[in-house]
Amino acid sequence: MPAAVRTRAAYGAELDGAPLFPEEAAAVAKAVARRRAEYAAGRACARAALAALGHEPGPIPRDPDRGAPVWPAGVVGSITHCDGYRAAAVARTTDVHTLGIDAEPHGPLPDGVLKVVTATGEETANLERLGKEAPEVHWDRLLFSAKETVYKAWYPFHRKMLGFEEAELLFTRDPGAEDRGGYTARLLIPGPLLAEGVGPDVFTGRWTVRDGFVVTAIVVPNEAAAPRS
Repeated sequence: MPAAVRTRAAYGAELDGAPLFPEEAAAVAKAVARRRAEYAAGRACARAALAALGHEPGPIPRDPDRGAPVWPAGVVGSITHCDGYRAAAVARTTDVHTLGIDAEPHGPLPDGVLKVVTATGEETANLERLGKEAPEVHWDRLLFSAKETVYKAWYPFHRKMLGFEEAELLFTRDPGAEDRGGYTARLLIPGPLLAEGVGPDVFTGRWTVRDGFVVTAIVVPNEAAAPRS
């Protein structure tokens, strides 16, 4: 992450018993215990990241339409959680237009899911080539995770669904590394990508495979206020 972004991660059940504000607790009152624990840990990570920006502890409610976190004014952020890992990342809007993070267990996708996730033949060819170069990476799971970051970064500006088939993602590996690299996303739908004046080529992200997890992240700097980090 660039220096302007504040993050907090938790492994295992480290923060699963964290307290919730009443409006947060109401959002998961009918959820199963595991879901409530993940939600509480994710909100605790988010509050810790916000504290690093100078914000006092407060509720982080859910968007009524899609359930995305509703951040304090002047803040962008993202939360992710999977079995054994929870994390949050936040930044000021003066530094970052938008961001998205996602984590998944590092394992193959269930049968049939890759066909749903894949958008283009070029995307398929990219995964096949990388699969031969680095077969220890589950590239199908990486694709799924990275497309989640695209949606999370895109949704705050458009407030509607973005299908897996509506974005083409291509991956690279860092020279000499098998467990990390970058990716670019090309949206396959008409209309502006983000805010006015923000170009169509800004969705570039980073990925890593570590400790049994796939972690992906996109950060779009606010270059009108600060140089790209």
